[in-house]
Amino acid sequence: MRNAGLRFSSRANEFAVTAIILPMTLVEITFELQSPLTAKQLGDLAEFANTYGLRRFRHDEAHNLITFEYDASRLRQSQVVHALAGANIAVKRIVPQSGAEIIPA
Repeated sequence: MRNAGLRFSSRANEFAVTAIILPMTLVEITFELQSPLTAKQLGDLAEFANTYGLRRFRHDEAHNLITFEYDASRLRQSQVVHALAGANIAVKRIVPQSGAEIIPA
């Protein structure tokens, strides 16, 4: 039987997994929301957090913003926007990162 990508070390009971985990391209995007989030929408976001490639989100209630960190090698920005729409969360715009232009969502 082949070792299926596992490389065993010369030290007892140690091994290293090789070439299984691909590098991630982490992207952070912030949206200005059209209205404050409800408790149900926050719950829906918890479900959305299980989406493949999404690492985490932060909600800035004071400024009505939501920021997502996701793996761009697995998700596209349009998929993040689509998932928000599926959770009935309307966004006004994408908040530009320092010095970038404002982009309508």
